[in-house]
Amino acid sequence: MPTPKTHLAFGPHADAAPSPMYVPAAHQWISATTGRIAPDGYSWMQAVCWAHLDNTYRPARGHGPQHIGQTTLRVAVELARLAPCRPGVGYLVRLLKLSKRTIQYHLGILREAGLLAYQTKGTRVRGEGGRASEFVWTIPAAFDTALRLVTRTCDRYIRALQGIADEGRALMKRLAKMARKLMRRPRRSRRATPTINRASSTRRCTPMEGGSESSSTAGTTSLPSEAKLDRGTSKPPTPKKSKGTGRRTLNVIGRRYQLARELTEQIDWLRGCSVARIAWVAREVSDAGWSAQEVRAWLHFRGGEAARVHRASGLLAVLLRSAVRTLDTADKRAEVISDWRQATEAARRGRIQQVRARAERYDGDWQAPRSAAVRRLVTEAFTPNCEAHAGAEALPALGGPQDLTGQELRVMRDSAWAEFLQGDTALVTSAVRAFGRPVAESMYGVDLVQRVLRLSRRSSLMSLGRR
Repeated sequence: MPTPKTHLAFGPHADAAPSPMYVPAAHQWISATTGRIAPDGYSWMQAVCWAHLDNTYRPARGHGPQHIGQTTLRVAVELARLAPCRPGVGYLVRLLKLSKRTIQYHLGILREAGLLAYQTKGTRVRGEGGRASEFVWTIPAAFDTALRLVTRTCDRYIRALQGIADEGRALMKRLAKMARKLMRRPRRSRRATPTINRASSTRRCTPMEGGSESSSTAGTTSLPSEAKLDRGTSKPPTPKKSKGTGRRTLNVIGRRYQLARELTEQIDWLRGCSVARIAWVAREVSDAGWSAQEVRAWLHFRGGEAARVHRASGLLAVLLRSAVRTLDTADKRAEVISDWRQATEAARRGRIQQVRARAERYDGDWQAPRSAAVRRLVTEAFTPNCEAHAGAEALPALGGPQDLTGQELRVMRDSAWAEFLQGDTALVTSAVRAFGRPVAESMYGVDLVQRVLRLSRRSSLMSLGRR
């Protein structure tokens, strides 16, 4: 007779009557649960094993299973292997060979025990069939209390595990061993295929070969004449099957995944998305025979060039909503592809022209500064040199940046920084040549002058920006 299960607890209150584990329907959602989210399926299975050994779950109904048994553990093992945990009832029926009602009973047991919480509840959509519910693995607070686990507040996991007391380590090892044993996949046994010995199934020609006849028939056999012998060019009665050299033909699901993989590789804002999710979103255009180029051409026609995308699969679903109905023929799709290629080529030419114009701007003659204060300083700097070369009287020495007010210096430095970030260093280099480096540093700052001089000594292919 098996030993009845007992409540697993520690401390002075171990002998007290355990409180029944039951979570009402209103608290079976992730937004209302009091448990913490399990980080993986293995950790969650330890909590399920604890609930099985604890045996304090009491359902509110009077029919169906009344405790967490072996069938509940079988269902939980399959749920622990799903990420995300979105099991269909039909899928579990085919996998576990159980009835639909049994699967529903044990899913309800896991929810009422605080081990599962709804993320989204399954619905039925007209024309698309049913959608399975998505669950989140949760660990009830009673498990943390029983094993003396130390938790802390966390936004993502509601409570995050921080440590464990010495009293709960033995039970934790037992639960880990039990969960590991349950989640170990059974080794598949090879099917015993009977080997047919063709030599023993056919009748031998001679008694030496083990035939059923004791006399040889070789004496009555007459050899054919050489004139009637065949040349050996005839085909055998059973030709050998030649191995196919062509590519394997994809079915409907394979074509969806192939199109989704191409889209995630070719479209920038789809990179990193789940191929399975994109295959489900693009199933309509894939079943209609669309290629990746046709989808990209439709997105350009539809206006799918987004600078910032929060949820790429949702945006793709919106953009592809009326694609098959709008481009219902191959000619329409070919026309859209032609327009997309022309627009792509025009954009490429525009970028090339911008690069060339920018290069010509760098290689052109010196332009006058845009700031009025800087233009005045440059004019005053070059005027004494021209008059001295012409033999005129020498003018008094120019004033330095100390003659400028703080507002004028701030305006000069902002203008110089703006032109430097656009790739134009003529304003600072002209001041260095005219007044010298110390005066230029006092006008524009040491940092900007050092950057400009360093840029003039190196290649022009470098990124600009403040530190």
